[in-house]
Amino acid sequence: MAGRIRTVLLTALYLFIFSSSSVAADNLKSEVQRGDGIHSLLTRYGLAENACNMDSFLTLNGMGPTDFLMLDRKYVLPIKVYTYNGTSIRSTIGDEDYEKAVRIQYFNEQLVKKGIKDADYRKDNILWVPFHELYCGQAVEGFKPYTTVIPIFGEEHKNVTVSDERLKGHVYYLVSGHGGPDPGAMTKKDGHFLCEDEYAYDVTIRLARNLISHGATVYMITRDRDDGIRDTEYLEMDKDERCYYNKAIPLNQVARLRQRVNTVNKLYDKHKNDAVQQRMVTIHVDSRSEGQKIDIFFYHYEGSQVGEKLANTMLTTIKDKYAEHQKDREYRGVVKTRNLFMLRESKPSTVYIELGNITNDFDQKRLLIVNNRQAIANWLDLGLLKEAGFE
Repeated sequence: MAGRIRTVLLTALYLFIFSSSSVAADNLKSEVQRGDGIHSLLTRYGLAENACNMDSFLTLNGMGPTDFLMLDRKYVLPIKVYTYNGTSIRSTIGDEDYEKAVRIQYFNEQLVKKGIKDADYRKDNILWVPFHELYCGQAVEGFKPYTTVIPIFGEEHKNVTVSDERLKGHVYYLVSGHGGPDPGAMTKKDGHFLCEDEYAYDVTIRLARNLISHGATVYMITRDRDDGIRDTEYLEMDKDERCYYNKAIPLNQVARLRQRVNTVNKLYDKHKNDAVQQRMVTIHVDSRSEGQKIDIFFYHYEGSQVGEKLANTMLTTIKDKYAEHQKDREYRGVVKTRNLFMLRESKPSTVYIELGNITNDFDQKRLLIVNNRQAIANWLDLGLLKEAGFE
């Protein structure tokens, strides 16, 4: 009985969504192959990893999870078919979310490669959009973990399991320092250049992945389309980073900072009426004399009480983790105020983080060892969860 009620409620929800959509689109239908079950059919179309696609498939076809597929029947798939307008995915589906558009593009390209879809949407103007990009998160019953694909994280890390929704409605703007024509602080070790922008980016994108796993909305303001998360010690320097969503990064520092602040502030205004809270995290690597060892430390704008609380919560979290994992030494990180452009001019409350001294042999281990970079991202993620009210 409970399953029947759930199906009816889901059906009503989908009917409401489909009838109220401002952009016309039909559901894709498919025949089945001999030996197909529901899971194998959805797997073929790249849908099985998202739990809401299974719920949608059952609802759309009036089935239960143990029902069999029949060879002489076409089944409605949890894919909407849009007529691509030749301009952009976002304007085609009526959604300005750039990250979503990137995932939809990737979804279509993968199905063309597998021979499931006949042609690229930019050639035949047929765009397929999976339900998990349109309707997930609107289920009438309790949350179910699901997997989403985010290509910017790289081939090995692109599949992200959203394990909970603690940060649903929380919006984070993540800015790794420098990038594009400006590598930031640099040094050389064992014949390799260590560049601030590469190591700050790797920690930042790992943090992004963690936040998304809690249901957060995350914007990577500094972006590198081909680096992804890199599980290597030495990160090769390049200059192809862009500013969200695809703007060339200026060499001039003032122009670069203004570009980032303007981008974040526009997104902030977009979300200000529906976000639970909005925060910006900007991550850098310092450069000091080779003999000066420093711990992770934090800046906030003097006039921001929320920024101060954010910085102190993250510092306390890092300090606790140091005490847990490095009991033989004292953590000396601090929170300070600074009148930096990014702190002063950005609308969301902001914390500015320095990960260490790139020229110091001891601090370099914090950056070079992959597990250390991931640990930092994990600890920063935990600090943000605490700041949002979750222990």
